[in-house]
Amino acid sequence: MKILVAVKRVVDYAVKVRVRPDRTGVETASVKMSMNPFCEIAVEEALRLREAGAATEVVAATVGPSQSADTLRTALAMGADRAVHVLHDPDPSRPLLPLAVAKILRALALQENPGLVILGKQAIDDDCNQTGQMLAGLLNWPQGTFASKVILNKEKATVEREVDGGIETISLDLPAVITTDLRLNQPRYATLPNIMKAKSKVIKKVTPEDLDVDIRSDMEVVEVTEPPKRKAGVILSSVDELIDRLKNEARVL
Repeated sequence: MKILVAVKRVVDYAVKVRVRPDRTGVETASVKMSMNPFCEIAVEEALRLREAGAATEVVAATVGPSQSADTLRTALAMGADRAVHVLHDPDPSRPLLPLAVAKILRALALQENPGLVILGKQAIDDDCNQTGQMLAGLLNWPQGTFASKVILNKEKATVEREVDGGIETISLDLPAVITTDLRLNQPRYATLPNIMKAKSKVIKKVTPEDLDVDIRSDMEVVEVTEPPKRKAGVILSSVDELIDRLKNEARVL
């Protein structure tokens, strides 16, 4: 069985995000970029399923500019067998929406015919948490979101997911779409030999037009601004002073 894993290139989680001077979007020039952490978990889970004998091939896919090939190389260095790069130059005023990404992944899934598609539950740049669900809807496949444990056999996938009331266990007929939560696994580090091997692995390049997918956006970003700075806190000397502030300044009592 083949597993298709979607990955995304984002601003590294350790970088302080800055807005561009013209307020058209987030500054990405000369900023460290890396694979979305939830996507790393998705790649790791696909590799573990292959190592357990539940899958025979792991294919990584991404949508983005030419620099996104670095993200695919990271997935290949971790152990993915090959990769597909859907080339798309971003326009800050017309961002690629989750529905457009889901349509692209649907086209790839129909081409690759995987038994399972794994995605991170969300990207840390936009926090949309929509692509996996939309992809499952477009494919008419069952879905298991926010997976904290995945067990796979030839015909079904058992997914444990955290809900408000505890742990929910669901059984999915394959093919299916699964999105990963933080507690699913700890991604491995790519070793130097595997990084070198990744350079010779195949990255197939296509465009949305090749896949016959319309990615035009109906949404326009007018302006991006930083949140207002919070006022400095104060230390109060007594409970009475706290109550007085809450009554007369905050007016919440």
